[in-house]
Amino acid sequence: MRLRIRLGRSARQVHWVDIWRDPAGAAAVRAANDGNETVPTVIVAGQPHTNPDPAWVRGQLSRSA
Repeated sequence: MRLRIRLGRSARQVHWVDIWRDPAGAAAVRAANDGNETVPTVIVAGQPHTNPDPAWVRGQLSRSA
């Protein structure tokens, strides 16, 4: 939730998944984090990033725009 708040309006550009309601999303997060359900886990270009800095995520979003 903190990442979403820190991203501000940029958060609208992101596809958010609730891993406690989406088994496939939970499986993807576990696969990226040695079996742990660590959130936030952000997938960019197929690469997982666990607990990324919001500024970094904003930078990735601006690159894809």
